[in-house]
Amino acid sequence: MLEMNSPEITRLAKALLAVQNERAPASKDATNPFTRSRYATLNSVMEACREVLLRHEIWLTQLPVPAPPELGPGHIGLLTKLTHAESGQWQGSLTVVPLPRADPQGMGSAITYARRYALTAMLGMITEDDDGESAKAGTQAPTRHEQHPRPETEPRSGQRGRTRTSRSQTEENSGLPEASDPLPQLEGIVYQQVTAQDGRPCIVATGDTQLRRNILSRAGFRWNAQRKLWWKYTDAA
Repeated sequence: MLEMNSPEITRLAKALLAVQNERAPASKDATNPFTRSRYATLNSVMEACREVLLRHEIWLTQLPVPAPPELGPGHIGLLTKLTHAESGQWQGSLTVVPLPRADPQGMGSAITYARRYALTAMLGMITEDDDGESAKAGTQAPTRHEQHPRPETEPRSGQRGRTRTSRSQTEENSGLPEASDPLPQLEGIVYQQVTAQDGRPCIVATGDTQLRRNILSRAGFRWNAQRKLWWKYTDAA
């Protein structure tokens, strides 16, 4: 059985009490596109606790480790450990999360997510974000596609007379930056840039997406059935 603390933790516990009494709250500095709620990123959590941990001589380490083999492939473990520098007393926690995809970006997203939640749990930090339920969807990055979407030049039957939303108008309204690969220019579709729970910028497509799902999919967008929206990471554009 994996040991989660040293035989004695009295001095560590005393130091952690001081940390909990003095640490600043983590500010909610990003927006989850799936729940449209604010949450504290890993940077915010670290800023709230780093200095007070050092002041009380507590060494924080968060190390990627293999996941338990019984879980099968597609998982990664994170060992978070708080060590009292003077006494050597320590306490640890193992967090296991699924990999959204088997590449460095997928691993990085999973580790960032695990680090944030493990650290807030061990230090008793409450950030009041509600993105736990959507973590699976939020960390699943869409597969990169070659993007040659063909803009619709003529409205479909029954749609004549509707005002077409151009890409320039969409970006002007949503603050979406210019991209080297243009987004599909589709009637009734609005793009917005938001921040995902892992801190990476996302593009969300809203509006009349039902009839445009094939084009959005070819452009790299992924459907989130729970939140009823199409999305993709900005760096996957």
